[in-house]
Amino acid sequence: MTQEPRPLAANGPCRPLETMGVAELEELRLMLRGGSVIDWRRLNFKGPGQVDAFLRLNLFDLGDPRDERRLRAVLAQAVDYLRSAFGYRVAGPVAEPADLRHLFLLASGMAEPARHRRIACVVLKVMHVIHHLEARELLFRTPIREADLAERVHRRVMAEAARMKSMGMPVVEFVGNVKSRESLVTKLLAKKESVAAQVFDRVRYRVVCEKRDQLPGVAWHLTQHLFPFNYAVPGQTRNSLLRFGELLGRHPRGDTLVSELQLPVDAEKRAASAPRNEFSGESFKMLNFVVDVPVRVDELLPPPEAMVDELGRIVFALVEFQVLDATTARTNEAGDSSHDRYKRRQLQRVLRRLSRGLVVPKKMAKGKKRS
Repeated sequence: MTQEPRPLAANGPCRPLETMGVAELEELRLMLRGGSVIDWRRLNFKGPGQVDAFLRLNLFDLGDPRDERRLRAVLAQAVDYLRSAFGYRVAGPVAEPADLRHLFLLASGMAEPARHRRIACVVLKVMHVIHHLEARELLFRTPIREADLAERVHRRVMAEAARMKSMGMPVVEFVGNVKSRESLVTKLLAKKESVAAQVFDRVRYRVVCEKRDQLPGVAWHLTQHLFPFNYAVPGQTRNSLLRFGELLGRHPRGDTLVSELQLPVDAEKRAASAPRNEFSGESFKMLNFVVDVPVRVDELLPPPEAMVDELGRIVFALVEFQVLDATTARTNEAGDSSHDRYKRRQLQRVLRRLSRGLVVPKKMAKGKKRS
């Protein structure tokens, strides 16, 4: 087994597309298409060091007995589910590995016996879902306000933004905010299918790169240092800016990498993408994706260790990221694509739904200014 870890980020400016291998491209692709790791058939870890880095990004530390105990509890639940629901014969090296990192390396085809790769992948997929479900339950049982959770996420995101700047990453803007109550009400009134639980952009960040060819490196960097790639929210990506097929066409080894991809190269054309935002202008372009950012809530848990063992110490916060280049950002603020016109179209829809023929308020007729 090779012990050489794949570097998780470039030392300095963002990683160029031409230096990315299949692992990096697969992780980036999840953001670009709003995909799910449940559809993967393998992982891409090369050694224990990479697994450790991935777990740390998921806020697990195998050096902490409580974290190891928690991961083993989730593993046991996954194995029990597969055995009871489908009659899977989950082998000992997968069900009870001496080193939890071995499970990830089995799923990557980097550990023996190689015949266990597929079942290791299946087990990790179920663990992914169980951990997510129990983190949601923990959030409901933890006395943390949504505003406080958003503040914790904001501190973490802006700390990484400052670090990226100090590294010399080509980012000219990295700003974020929490959607105001007025904006939330407007959004929920504007879309017939929306309910409060479906608002994915309460907390959102805008990342602007200097040039468009730097977008892949910056977006991939975020998946290695800010949120785990496995927690992209499926079906919530809107991408009119950075097509995976085009990236592969620009890659010097693109033709040879095609056969190693998890999904067919034309999977994006076959799948239904998130619908275009009906209030955006025709020329508006953006890479917009949503992720579940893990957050530790140790100090908010009651003293007994029972809850920690049952549900862990990690909850998730939905965060939206908008990634684009400086030229596109300027174009988006011109003419029909501007934010002012976006908000006006949205407010006009809300007013029509609310008024049903009543007189349009003078303020709306003249045009509401952006707050």
